[in-house]
Amino acid sequence: MKVLVVGGGGREHALCWKLAQSPMVERVYCAPGNAGIAQDAECHPIAATDFEALAKLVQEKGIDVTIVGPEDPLARGIVDYFEERGLKIFGPSARAARIEGSKVFAKELMAKYGIPTAAFEVFDDPRAALTYVEKKGAPIVVKADGLAAGKGVIVCRTLEEAREAIKKIMIDKAFGEAGRRVVIEECLFGEEASFMVITDGETLLPLPTSQDHKPLLDGDQGPNTGGMGAYSPAPVVTEALSEEIMETIMRPVIQALAREGIPYKGVLYGGLMISEGKPYVLEFNCRFGDPECQPLMMRLKSDLAELIQAAMEGRLAEKELEIDPRAAVCVVMASKGYPGKYEKGKLIRGLSQVAKMKDVKVFHAGTARRGRGYVTAGGRVLGVTALGKDIPEAIERAYEAVSKIYWDGVYYRTDIGAKALKYLRPPRVAILMGSRSDLDVMRGAEEILKEFDVPYEVQVASAHRTPEKVRQFARQAEERGLKVLIAGAGLAAHLAGALASETTLPVIGVPIAAGTLGGIDALLSTVQMPPGIPVATVAINGAKNAALLAVEILALEDEKLRQKLKTYREKLARK
Repeated sequence: MKVLVVGGGGREHALCWKLAQSPMVERVYCAPGNAGIAQDAECHPIAATDFEALAKLVQEKGIDVTIVGPEDPLARGIVDYFEERGLKIFGPSARAARIEGSKVFAKELMAKYGIPTAAFEVFDDPRAALTYVEKKGAPIVVKADGLAAGKGVIVCRTLEEAREAIKKIMIDKAFGEAGRRVVIEECLFGEEASFMVITDGETLLPLPTSQDHKPLLDGDQGPNTGGMGAYSPAPVVTEALSEEIMETIMRPVIQALAREGIPYKGVLYGGLMISEGKPYVLEFNCRFGDPECQPLMMRLKSDLAELIQAAMEGRLAEKELEIDPRAAVCVVMASKGYPGKYEKGKLIRGLSQVAKMKDVKVFHAGTARRGRGYVTAGGRVLGVTALGKDIPEAIERAYEAVSKIYWDGVYYRTDIGAKALKYLRPPRVAILMGSRSDLDVMRGAEEILKEFDVPYEVQVASAHRTPEKVRQFARQAEERGLKVLIAGAGLAAHLAGALASETTLPVIGVPIAAGTLGGIDALLSTVQMPPGIPVATVAINGAKNAALLAVEILALEDEKLRQKLKTYREKLARK
């Protein structure tokens, strides 16, 4: 079998690398490919959207199957174009690819068929959109309807950011026609996960779970990118949750499309938010994720060519996935300035050293050849991917490899995979808040706990709206190994006291400025506890100090934390 992979990034390199291992595959071609992909495939400089030239290549080379990596050619109808000419191709039709190509189509389909997602409204008039966000308030999410290379989703923490997002998308046309309409939706809080399946339209074969890191900077700060790294498996998705995702999201959307007369074949990617243990759809993609594909291909032991052929022939029910039980971590190394303007042509050093490392593969996303070496030729340049017996070992190995690679202006996140570690270490601190609107204030506590590497968990629980949840949480906290509870609430602010009345663990109250009194009401409600129900109370919106107090309590029995606190205080004194 001869195979053509369409695309030229890190995802396509991973696909070419995996397909080249198949005994079924005689030769792998890639168009346009890149300098690194040329290690594993014969590359041809044909654009992914030049359907005529791609079809001609297939016919001239006698290629048996074409596999499409990026979303743009799928949304533009490459599958329809090839099938009309009798050429075999793996991926969804243009109509089916609208699940990614139009946020409006996807959201309206989910609403119609009861698939869990955030509440939303659609606008084609920027004035109406602005009026809506003024009414709803922040945080809120603004999404360009069409394809925008992963950058058309803007999470707005303030009304000013929301106004700027609407202006950028609808008035300034930053994403062209993709921004003619916008989806404005509720901002969901929790932890993101990527969930992909291969489907023949009937059978769905779930791939291992993974987690992407979209923001540019550590701690999920900064602008969104195409993805700065990924790891697999994602422990936030338990086995039970995986089954729930299949039954409430993935199967229902394939069935919904079929009822609409749109059969779906190919890879379906669900970008999910796990909020209070429940999965919600943030977006659907009509192809493998990038960079999630890279760790997935490292873990996939099954023959990818065989799986794709079975899906194309409607025989996927016959197949089972064989997955390497080890974890995989991919760290994206990018050019300085990405996702904005960046320079190209920087000489990359250290690749030969990394090539000698066991269980490490460098997937090229944006490279070119210069003499015998490689130079940068894109925003995302490399995806350094490593296997390890568990996530900590895979992280360590990936960053060991990253440390050997250098070019002028290289940038990468230093926290890829860190979110998974809290599932490997039980939380010692719980951050509770009465409402999701309190999250902006309570993020200060998260920042401090992350800085001191203290495992924690976050819960939304109201002493008034969900009193039984609060009671049960407090009663079970000590048994679960928690040491300190931090409770943030505004207005009447009974949360800290309600927790303290049900546990002997230390409770720290954070009064939040939520009403017309600027938090004075919450301060008095939190601090005035009856005898026997102590609550340590910090200043209004003082989440950072609450977390520092929690660290000080933990440090009474932890010498490493004591030393970290000493260093932290010294650093503050130098400012």
